[in-house]
Amino acid sequence: MANSAQARKRARQAIGRRSRNVARRSAMRTHIKKFMTLAESGEKDSATAAYQSASSNIDRASQKGLTHRNKAARLKRQLNAKLKTMVTA
Repeated sequence: MANSAQARKRARQAIGRRSRNVARRSAMRTHIKKFMTLAESGEKDSATAAYQSASSNIDRASQKGLTHRNKAARLKRQLNAKLKTMVTA
């Protein structure tokens, strides 16, 4: 348990940051899953819009430090490859 006032404040701030980070990470995963379901169903227009949303969300999470930039690039590359195979097919 925190003893000093500064440590107590830091503990409060950490709780707030953690809840925001959990929400942002969950939103990113939700956008990715939404794109994947649309891509599997074959809806090209909806999947393209969902890809834009997921890509933006992944970038935002990377900028906030929730994911490593290389992981964000890898995720976007995988989603883009899935979108390309769906559009060309």
